[in-house]
Amino acid sequence: MITDRWQKSSYCQEGDACVHISTDPDGVHLADSDTARTVVTVSPVAFAALLDLVKSL
Repeated sequence: MITDRWQKSSYCQEGDACVHISTDPDGVHLADSDTARTVVTVSPVAFAALLDLVKSL
């Protein structure tokens, strides 16, 4: 399911309070660290909607 390729948010400051994203054919995986055990997986469509919402705030 989860790949080794986590990408940290470009808006992340120094420290551990960052969003990490990984993708694979099953969806987009979101976590608060690249070694997180808790991961939220969403479809690409749902992730795009999330990004649109965040950008509108």
